[in-house]
Amino acid sequence: MKFTCTKSNIASALSLVSGVAIKNFNLPILNNILIKAEEQKVEIISTNLELAIIINIRAKVETPGSFTVPAKTLTEFINLLSDESVIFELKENELQIKCAKSSTKIKGMSAEDFPVLPAASEGNGYLLKTEELKKGLSQVIISMAKNDIRPELAGVLCNFEVGIDKFVMAATDSYRLSEKKIKLEQGKENFRIIIPAKTAQEIHRVISANSENTGEKTVRVLLSESQIVINYDNAQIISRLVDGQYPDYTQIIPNNFKTTAEFSVSQLSKEIKTASLFASAVNGIILTFSPNDANIKISSTSTQTGEYISEIEAKVEGEEFSILLNHRYLLDGLNNLSGDKGVFQIINADSPCLLKEQSETDCLYVIMPIRQ
Repeated sequence: MKFTCTKSNIASALSLVSGVAIKNFNLPILNNILIKAEEQKVEIISTNLELAIIINIRAKVETPGSFTVPAKTLTEFINLLSDESVIFELKENELQIKCAKSSTKIKGMSAEDFPVLPAASEGNGYLLKTEELKKGLSQVIISMAKNDIRPELAGVLCNFEVGIDKFVMAATDSYRLSEKKIKLEQGKENFRIIIPAKTAQEIHRVISANSENTGEKTVRVLLSESQIVINYDNAQIISRLVDGQYPDYTQIIPNNFKTTAEFSVSQLSKEIKTASLFASAVNGIILTFSPNDANIKISSTSTQTGEYISEIEAKVEGEEFSILLNHRYLLDGLNNLSGDKGVFQIINADSPCLLKEQSETDCLYVIMPIRQ
């Protein structure tokens, strides 16, 4: 194997695939990435057996071949090279890399031992706009469960609703819920899947990196009963799906609110950050919605640090309420609103409250209050 490519091309590819390579003492080759040079292209591949990322890079291939090397070593070395062309050559079970006046040899393992996660060639195909998918994922993945006690919650529900041309994403960790609807550009059959948390994060990372470099405007999705394949620009992501039944999250989305407040997102975010310095051990802050005073009062108390009281102007309609919320969850929701006009809708101090952007109807964020 021998090929030449630019440092920027190989560095970009490695940044996208190296996050999937994992430390595995039982199967050491999973620490490696596979470099596969063919006559017309070079593929950079990593997998953890559940998820695989394949990046195609432009290169001048002199001798086809394949080899695997440690992801961490190769990535760190390439990032330290000067921005010039890089020559890769396989010699006696070592990958020799030359750039300008520097060179190195990295020991690796045979490509024959690298596990392959085959991509489905048949299934249901869908088309989504890149920017909408990127934005939607960022708004939803914040609510995924952080552990695998309930695997279906440690992922994102994806519902392809062809009849209404909608792609609906939802995630919840039982303390909060995010739902985002975007337009489904193309699709022939309704489909409902759960993608793992790591897959959702990697899809967002890959399309975010490439879209910043004027990548393709659409993302192509292929689904089978047990697998999702994402094709975007020079990248392909292959992942197994979560086998389970996602709970009917729509039952916890509140309605028939007693209080509605319109406010400045930037102002409330600033006050929440300040109040968090004095929050209790459960990260709780109290929001009081006052129609008569046309404001939202923010307060927090800690036996260790003291207390904080402030207020911001707001258009409040309905009854006066106080509600105790986790400040981290609240900030996550505020940070993912696109504009500066936010809306709070509340039933009472013990029921879930709804946070959304004033001008956007296809995204909502639900927070469970802390019981006082």
